[in-house]
Amino acid sequence: MKAFEWSAASSVEDAVKLLAAVAADDPDESPRPLAGGQDLLTTMKDRITRPKRVVNLKTIPGLDRIQFDPAGNAKIGALVTLHQLESDAQIRANFPGLAEAARSVATIQIRNLGTVAGNLCQRPRCWYFRLENVICLKKGGSQCYAATGENKYNAIFGGGPSYIVHPSDLAPMLLALGATLSITGPNGNRQLPLEKFFTTPRGGDLTKENVLADAEIITEIQIPDSPLANRSTYLKFKERSSLDFAMSAVAAAVELAPDRAVRQARLVLGGVAPIPWRVPKAEAALIGNPLDDRAASAAAEIALAGAAPLAQNAYKIPLTKALIKRALTQLKS
Repeated sequence: MKAFEWSAASSVEDAVKLLAAVAADDPDESPRPLAGGQDLLTTMKDRITRPKRVVNLKTIPGLDRIQFDPAGNAKIGALVTLHQLESDAQIRANFPGLAEAARSVATIQIRNLGTVAGNLCQRPRCWYFRLENVICLKKGGSQCYAATGENKYNAIFGGGPSYIVHPSDLAPMLLALGATLSITGPNGNRQLPLEKFFTTPRGGDLTKENVLADAEIITEIQIPDSPLANRSTYLKFKERSSLDFAMSAVAAAVELAPDRAVRQARLVLGGVAPIPWRVPKAEAALIGNPLDDRAASAAAEIALAGAAPLAQNAYKIPLTKALIKRALTQLKS
């Protein structure tokens, strides 16, 4: 790990000033905020990031709270831990899929440290990207080695020229729930729908996974109370029973009419694309139909229709179809 300066922020504004005060010609040396540190410290050890300054956000009061307004909308501070999220009684009652997503992450030790904002801002887990001596496309090289190399865990949607997958478990569920982010930076505060936060390798800066500018930090996540919120679930398939990332995952939320037909639906896939991958055509196919096995199977087929697997990850197609059908079946009752 490269030597760095350590600073502790006393407020959000102080954190932004500390992050903005150090200039770096190399983006990998730009100052970094630290929350739980579960991802940042590993990228520093692997020398993927080499920040000149690390700014501790845990010393900022008030960012570790979960609050509900009178209308039932949730406000989740950026420093809320995954364990707080999975354990909160109101989250479990009002947003059950979100509690499930938080509970699916790694081990209880990691969930006690990892934060909501940190989970959204994780770097890719592609092993070529994580290897210090491999200069892949995302690290300024000329080639995505996963495209023709070991690609069992890589993207089947939205890939090219890099075939990373986004590792967050919270992101698909929060996207399905219509979450919005509060972001603060040198230019002030802004609100951003989560669906506009993530970027694909083809659609944005190849070296980044989201639209955060230098010295910007997430301060809060807002989730609206809606008929979708109560009928939501998150299913994840991983190779190991603990401490593993999704090979495929499905976040599903539906609203049912009194006659049990689907009034609205959200389906977002995880572990299969560089961003949380929403499948609006599959959602539309559910509308107006009873949420039965036939509708679930049809939605699964539509959701995976555009998949473009690499040499070693075609298994993600039937796996994801099965997860979609299982998730929708769970939401019938």
